[in-house]
Amino acid sequence: MTDDLDALKAALKAATPAADPALRETTLRLALHNFDRAHQGTQESLTPARSTQSPPQRAGFMRGVLQMFERFSSRQMLAGTASVAAVMVGVVALWPTLSQGPVIPAETAAVPGTRSSAAMADEAPDAAVKAAEPAVVVAEEAPPAPAAIAPPQPAPLAQAEAPVATAEAASDAAATAANDPAPEAASPAPAAPVVVAQAVPEPAAETVIEGGESGAAAADLSSSPRPRARTIPAQGEAEVDGMESVIADDVLGLTQRRVSAEGMVADTEMAPPPITNSEAFATAAPNPVKVTAEEPVSTFSIDVDTASYAIIRQSIDAGQLPPPEAVRVEEMVNYFPYAYPAPATNGAPFQPTVTVMPTPWNFGTRLVHVALQGEMHATDTRPPLNLVFLIDTSGSMDEPNKLPLLQKALALMLGSLRAGDQVAIVAYAGSAGLVLEPTAGTDTDAIYNAIDRLAAGGSTAGAEGLALAYQTAASMTADGEVSRVLLATDGDFNVGISDPAALTDYIAAQRETGIYLSVLGFGRGNLDDATMQALAQNGNGQAAYIDSLSEARKVLVDQVAGALFPIANDVKVQIEWNPAQVAEYRLIGYETRALAREDFNNDRIDAGEIGAGLQVTAIYEVTAPGSTALLNDPLRYGTATAAPDAGSEMGFLRLRYKEPGQDTSQLIEVPIVLGDVPPSDDVRFGVAIAGFGQLLTRAQYLGDWGWDDAIALANGARGDDAFGYRIEAINLMRLAKQLER
Repeated sequence: MTDDLDALKAALKAATPAADPALRETTLRLALHNFDRAHQGTQESLTPARSTQSPPQRAGFMRGVLQMFERFSSRQMLAGTASVAAVMVGVVALWPTLSQGPVIPAETAAVPGTRSSAAMADEAPDAAVKAAEPAVVVAEEAPPAPAAIAPPQPAPLAQAEAPVATAEAASDAAATAANDPAPEAASPAPAAPVVVAQAVPEPAAETVIEGGESGAAAADLSSSPRPRARTIPAQGEAEVDGMESVIADDVLGLTQRRVSAEGMVADTEMAPPPITNSEAFATAAPNPVKVTAEEPVSTFSIDVDTASYAIIRQSIDAGQLPPPEAVRVEEMVNYFPYAYPAPATNGAPFQPTVTVMPTPWNFGTRLVHVALQGEMHATDTRPPLNLVFLIDTSGSMDEPNKLPLLQKALALMLGSLRAGDQVAIVAYAGSAGLVLEPTAGTDTDAIYNAIDRLAAGGSTAGAEGLALAYQTAASMTADGEVSRVLLATDGDFNVGISDPAALTDYIAAQRETGIYLSVLGFGRGNLDDATMQALAQNGNGQAAYIDSLSEARKVLVDQVAGALFPIANDVKVQIEWNPAQVAEYRLIGYETRALAREDFNNDRIDAGEIGAGLQVTAIYEVTAPGSTALLNDPLRYGTATAAPDAGSEMGFLRLRYKEPGQDTSQLIEVPIVLGDVPPSDDVRFGVAIAGFGQLLTRAQYLGDWGWDDAIALANGARGDDAFGYRIEAINLMRLAKQLER
């Protein structure tokens, strides 16, 4: 028996052809090329290159196996199984000999990456299956093999614009590489890093594609020669050219198999990419308690923005408390609609109402609740509206809660437009462009089509987009019409003007023409809330954050008749407190809207706007002289005396505003007195939200008042909650209470 096996072994060894490295490399390259050509009939195009801002989705291993079997015919399957059975019989017969190790000819062992006869026998089943398919042969001169060079030091994998390899190619290449025995006669040169199509932060090298297109233009490479990825190294590193890369992920997605052109295989442990957070918020230190005798006057600009509340909601829904700097209490309170007393039809464009009530979190103080209610335009008499949507289509917008949500939001708004309104769309990414010429608001098909054509990709050119949007809005404007630019972005954009003063001057100059700018924020992680606030404030517009389709409807549909149609510009609030009735006071919120006392009478100082039908709320906490809640000791040499005619007045409210298009302000004055009217549900609910905001910032003025108290106060003041905004806030309080533990 032993003699027979020895004879068989000798016969097999004699029949083994000598290895030809050049022929093997040519065959491998033709096989890869034919594989790409053969797949033209099974898929329309390879996966297009995606923006480096958004990592491509990985194809699962099992999905590739299933797709491979689906393509086999019954004849091919029978041939393959028969071949596998024959190989298994041979393996059993030759096991005693094969267990001693494969026979590797000397000339084969000297060439790194060549297969032995045993490895070629293992590939017989695949050859039998392929034999049943028509062969595709392309006469093409193979490029010369790259010279072995010393690899650079380990570094983060470079970003690649090349298409991601298909699952079938990945699994086949990984299986083939696994069958290659490791040469022992000669040590191969270390494999150089392989370019992988995966977005990583701060890449160490740049990748270009030779022999093919990259980026958005690489939509279909199936008919082109296989592109070769060339790594352009960082400074001080060597260049690697002619490398083919294939990705094969394991089940957990933690190992990445990299196959080079020479057939070398390397498994690399892939750490998850770090989560970067570049968010910036407009914030300031909380307002302190002030002594009335020392600083009796408080002055600030109104604020109708709502972005802070929506950001807070998104954070809590995601399972984490918002950062304290993201909380602006006035924007939380002003998020909700209230039914404050409406102004007279022939009076000022808004009505102030003052309510005094006990402070729920401090029984030694009172709250002074100041409410402004704007008049509402009749829908059929509102002026024509010209809207220019300035859309950020940079690569960072390629996420479901960014550009796709924005497209749905814009589609919702079209139902609110009517005859006489116009819409234009400007997009910016790399360079600015006019996507939609000024179009009648009733031509919904043209507007829908323009919205659907928007796609994310590229870098940003915010300055060009901003200039083009203002230019387009100016061309649409006529006497008696309202023109607005609505900037929609995730905040990760460059407006192109690095000097904050220059940016302020530019937008302010455009504001003087009557074209206002509002900002809509989308997504998280790179949200530049601070810039959004600055743009909206200087543009006489509103800053809102859209995290859902419901919020889009609230901002762009329910409030479109108000937020876009101003009834009063540069609205300023000033209260002079009576030291005989108020020893200390604290303004809750409005830290970023504070004004100097002398700014109140200066009509050149910009302030906030009130839109048709909107409300503005401000809340002070005040402490009477002699109260046990006083936080400051009385002055030794100063005494608080009231004006002779002040009587029981707690303070004096002054309001300044300008009629739209006017340069001179008008004045409203209202005394603040302690009344007997109980606070309404609207007032009490606004106070509950103010407490909610202070709990999120861990304010030091709440004492033992906590989440249960805020929930009870809000729940008891829900009133008529037609849209469900108030019960949503109560549920957010409950979630925040659990997250704080």
